Amino acid sequence: MKDLAQQVQLNCHISDAQYAGNYTLCIYLLKMREFYRWESQLPFTKSIKNDDVGQWLTQREALWDDIDEQPLANLQINGEPYDLFDSEKINQRLESHQLVYSGGYGLYGKPVFFLGELLRKEQQDDYTLYITGKELARDLAAPPGMALNKTVYIRRESLRRFIWEKVEESDWHTQENALSRALDCYNFKDQPEQALEKMTDNEVNTVLHHEIGEIQAGKILGEIWEEILVNLPPSQGEIMLRAVRDNIADMLSTLPELVNRNEPAQMHFYFANLSSMRKVIFPSLVTAYTDWLTSHNTSKLNELIPQARDHWINMAEQMIELYRKHNESAHTYMESLINDNTF
Repeated sequence: MKDLAQQVQLNCHISDAQYAGNYTLCIYLLKMREFYRWESQLPFTKSIKNDDVGQWLTQREALWDDIDEQPLANLQINGEPYDLFDSEKINQRLESHQLVYSGGYGLYGKPVFFLGELLRKEQQDDYTLYITGKELARDLAAPPGMALNKTVYIRRESLRRFIWEKVEESDWHTQENALSRALDCYNFKDQPEQALEKMTDNEVNTVLHHEIGEIQAGKILGEIWEEILVNLPPSQGEIMLRAVRDNIADMLSTLPELVNRNEPAQMHFYFANLSSMRKVIFPSLVTAYTDWLTSHNTSKLNELIPQARDHWINMAEQMIELYRKHNESAHTYMESLINDNTF
């Protein structure tokens, strides 16, 4: 399967070459530093020399310059061709090798691919769940969870890296916040590796339920939602569109599961990862968390979930109508709609 990993990685490089410019410089450098650590197989506790990263970065950008106009290629597995986006068929072929593949689209319509070692496969209701470990090929972007149709991919290695980034981020700040509260539930100071493993195990469930919520939200919003995401120009309206869908997904699946479990570490980490946009347009969610902090009672969150679910579904339906009426210029109308209807 080494040849397959090389094929997938080449498609990852081509996609990165074409889309890496969408990141701000700060985010780009942080992602490249993390990608260098993954590619070099460096442990999280090992410091990275800036000169080493700089030399690698120069080489990587030179590679991208050479391949940025190269088309993505279908895969060949033992001489048999496979469409690079036919993940289901490819995974049927790879299951006996304990490997998992995914080919789909991410932020800004970027093609996203990965190949990883299968830890386990599960059926939950009518969802197929793949949990992967070591990743053999990946993009610059490596989301911990992805969903396609009724298939959910939980990328445990990417989740570990995401959590470790949050641990490092917490070291830069001294004030108490949701992130520091989440990390205080684990012994990162004395046993960082063990704490990372334990936290990753716990957060797999949260990622799973968010991705299930994404699938459920997709059923409600329909295919036109993806069309809107592809056609809207980069704008605040597009960011709002994504935040609204995340709100719907979390009210359908993620938050009900967290409230039912009522595990402080997972609750804190969920709120630590709310985007700035979601906090701005959904202030009642932050208020409900503050109430839970002081009361240790989930009643406010329980009351909020059905009200917020209905509100954000209604907002999404209105955004779809705005797109049908105004097409690519709808983002300005969407911005006004959401700004006037924060919840």
